[in-house]
Amino acid sequence: MDDALLDIRGAQPGTGRRSHPAERRLLLAVCAGGVAGGLCRAGLARSLPVGVHGWPWATFAVNVAGTFLLGYFATRLQERLPPSTYKRPLLGTGFCGALTTFSTLQLEALELVRNGRALLAVSYLAASIVAGLLAVHLATALTRRVRFR
Repeated sequence: MDDALLDIRGAQPGTGRRSHPAERRLLLAVCAGGVAGGLCRAGLARSLPVGVHGWPWATFAVNVAGTFLLGYFATRLQERLPPSTYKRPLLGTGFCGALTTFSTLQLEALELVRNGRALLAVSYLAASIVAGLLAVHLATALTRRVRFR
C-alpha cells in the first residue's frame, strides 16, 4: 500500500493505523505547492485566452516554464543543496506538478483536430514535447554550471 494515501483523519485506509506527523507534513507540502502552481496556471490561462483556432499559448507557456523549473529544482535540490524532506515535494511534485498540465495539452490538441486544424495540433504537440525537453536540459545544465555560495 502506498504510504502517501491517507484519509482525512491521517489514517491509512483499511489499516486503522494513524499516520506519522512527518507524513502529514509531507502531504501538506505537496498540497501547498499544488495550490500555488494551480493558481499560477489559472492566472496565466485567464490572461492568455485562446480561441478554438489558435495556438494554446497559456498551456504551452506553463508546460515549458514548468519543465524548466522542474529541471532547476530537481538538480539544485538533489545535487547542490543538503538533503531536505519538504522542498522537493513542495516545489517539484506540488508546484511544478500543478503548474504543468498534460491533460489540458491533450484536450487542446483534440479540440484543434475537431476544428479542422490537425496540422496545428500536431505542431503544438511536437513543439510542446521538444520545448519541454530542451527546457529541462537547459535548466539542468545551467544549474550544474553555476556556483552557488
